[in-house]
Amino acid sequence: MISVRGYFHSVRLDREKCTGCVNCIKKCPTEAIRVRHGKAEINEQKCIDCGECIGACPRKAKYVEIDSLELLNSYKYTIALPPPSLYGQFPPSVTPGQILAALIDLGFDDVFEVAVGAEIVAAETRRLFRTGELKGPVISSNCPAVVRLIQVRFPELTKRILPLDPPSEVAGRIARQLKSRELGMAEEDIGVFYLTPCAAKVTSIKAPEGGLPSYIDGAFSIQQLFPLISRSLKNVQGRGRQQRASGLGVGFGIPGGEVKAVGRENSLIVEGIGNVDNALEELEMGHIEGIDYIEAKACNGGCVGGILNVVNGYVAQVRLERIVRELDQVHEPLEERWPNLAQLNFKVPRIRVEPRPMQPLDSDINGAMAKMVAAEGILRTLPGLDCGACGAPSCKALAEDIAQGKSNANSCIFILRERIMALGMKVYNLAGIGTRMEEQRGDKEEGEE
Repeated sequence: MISVRGYFHSVRLDREKCTGCVNCIKKCPTEAIRVRHGKAEINEQKCIDCGECIGACPRKAKYVEIDSLELLNSYKYTIALPPPSLYGQFPPSVTPGQILAALIDLGFDDVFEVAVGAEIVAAETRRLFRTGELKGPVISSNCPAVVRLIQVRFPELTKRILPLDPPSEVAGRIARQLKSRELGMAEEDIGVFYLTPCAAKVTSIKAPEGGLPSYIDGAFSIQQLFPLISRSLKNVQGRGRQQRASGLGVGFGIPGGEVKAVGRENSLIVEGIGNVDNALEELEMGHIEGIDYIEAKACNGGCVGGILNVVNGYVAQVRLERIVRELDQVHEPLEERWPNLAQLNFKVPRIRVEPRPMQPLDSDINGAMAKMVAAEGILRTLPGLDCGACGAPSCKALAEDIAQGKSNANSCIFILRERIMALGMKVYNLAGIGTRMEEQRGDKEEGEE
């Protein structure tokens, strides 16, 4: 079980591969990246590990730091937590039950579907709305990249985040507790591992927000395990493992699935970090009214669009929608599908996400105000093209960097060009003056002769 730690980032930079192409700085929603001296730099206080820079980098200089499979050897018993998006990576001929069986064949001792955790969170959310404990607009806590975006860019909206542990953590807690009771084994001897479709989930495990420790011991990427699962499926040969989740839980992997499970008609579904950013800005300004629930996912297409998946997100979405339709035929309550859950008397843990606003221009309020005024003045001298050639994502960002002493006006190629042209003209004029002086000196010497 991982305890609460300080800031951790799963998105990493390989400086050897970085060519300073500036593609990443234009994609970052929090302007956390700069290119200086020909290499990208990531501001850890601004980074939310959304993974947008990974998809934008043509050199694969950005990557996700994930755990090694050797970590499995550190525990007496291991449990895999497959998310709904994993099912969408395989063709229609492969059932979720076969995928679960393949994970056991790989070496995991047991599996516990994150979709079951999603069902439990959705049921508790419905109850809180029904009792009046929740009042909209409530923002889903399911996507850790969105949670961190709110902490960094919209700190006032943290009180709007659903105060419940996300489905992956709920699944991890239940899986560990059930197996500990069943085997009479200490919880710390049981390793629980999430199969992640994105970078943000890795970060949420290593440095959880909400004031609670993570009950997940490590994260393996779907990319990492996909070829191993594919090979194991050949050994499964039609046999499968019992699937516990219903369509409501599996639907969390695609847009709209969460809203359907929560059951709030007045809901907003937003996918893609840029769209989420715009929606949150509208919410902060009070332009969104009459909304009970906001399902916000950083990745286009929801979790099936995560950077650590294998299959095209739209293809995976179609596959997962088919599975959801098939599972929607199952109407038995979760307690009937899994009687052992009732023994736990499990309550979804409450979380409280605290603001973590971006670093001000200066630690001193007076200094920050002075630098803000300076940045505004500098911005008026810049071209306003937001081309990114300076290594900052916008002219406004460059102006702030200059005010903080982290850059200078010559970083702007347009200002630099003007200064070079002006310098060239001075040199030309000086050369002309020098030539005329030489001519005059020559004429004078001829006259003296």
